[in-house]
Amino acid sequence: MDAGREKSALDSEGERQYCELCGKMENLLKCARCRSCFYCSKEHQKQHWKKHKLVCKEADEPQVFKRPEEHPSRLRLQENGGEATSTSARSALGTGPRNPNNLKRNGQSKPNTQKLATEYIAPCMNKHGMCVVDNFLGEEIGMSILANVLALRKTGRFTDGQLVSQKSDSSTDIRGDKITWIEGKEPGCENISFLMSCMDDVVRHCNGKLGSYKINGRTKAMVACYPGNGAGYVRHVDNPNGDGRCVTCIYYLNKDWDSREHGGLLRIFPEGKSSFADIDPKFDRLLLFWSDRRNPHEVQPSYATRYAITVWYFDADERARAKEKYLTGGGEKGVKVELNKAEDSGS
Repeated sequence: MDAGREKSALDSEGERQYCELCGKMENLLKCARCRSCFYCSKEHQKQHWKKHKLVCKEADEPQVFKRPEEHPSRLRLQENGGEATSTSARSALGTGPRNPNNLKRNGQSKPNTQKLATEYIAPCMNKHGMCVVDNFLGEEIGMSILANVLALRKTGRFTDGQLVSQKSDSSTDIRGDKITWIEGKEPGCENISFLMSCMDDVVRHCNGKLGSYKINGRTKAMVACYPGNGAGYVRHVDNPNGDGRCVTCIYYLNKDWDSREHGGLLRIFPEGKSSFADIDPKFDRLLLFWSDRRNPHEVQPSYATRYAITVWYFDADERARAKEKYLTGGGEKGVKVELNKAEDSGS
């Protein structure tokens, strides 16, 4: 519980911190356990402990935001074209719940997706329409997934990303990524399959809690590579015409990514808001957001190789209506994959 002796108002990424009790931003002490909460004095830490102990965990587990009501992620918020850091954006990423009974699948540990989904992701999605989780699977598993992706690229499986409605002479005018679709059963994709099962677990535990959606399936996984030659993806909506996709789920695989040097930010323009959200495609970061017109977004030009794995989840009713109208989701060819059956472990 004791606060560490670090007296700084800046975290490791240079973002301002503040006392959790009074908001003071100078001469702060850091919680020695979770290393993500700050206090101006030990007295204020003691006063706040009854509340903080509910979220204070060791800092080596998946990181989520301390409070779902805060704006999701360390976002650079810009109001009316000028850069401004909001109170919520000043808040550091907190630490997600520790799972003492992690699942093992093929020797890999699964995160406690049930608590993560019900206590953080679902409330955050319903309030903000987007949600970010850092350190989702950990360094070792993240690297094993990246190894699968790099092997796929070596085999020449990636092709130019396609558009549903071709409105230019070349799709590269709009999107510059190279992609391949993975079901999860392919040889050499075992770790990508494990990621997909973890995504499924998260969404399954959120099911019935995400707006009015009833999620009954998903697409294959789209593995995308931006080659680092300034390639990006212009502002667009994943599901502008009711094709059934309700949640976009993206996992990033980019080690030591610095957007100031490498570019590649995902910029989301939430409908009806003057601010936008910039999300760094950092290694082992999971991003979820509504797939429809509420979240237009773009991938800014990337100047280093940028990898991401995206899965779209279907709302049952909208998907059924879309099938009646012969609609298919953007690039995913209408393939529906049922969510994996729940494990008995309470993952």
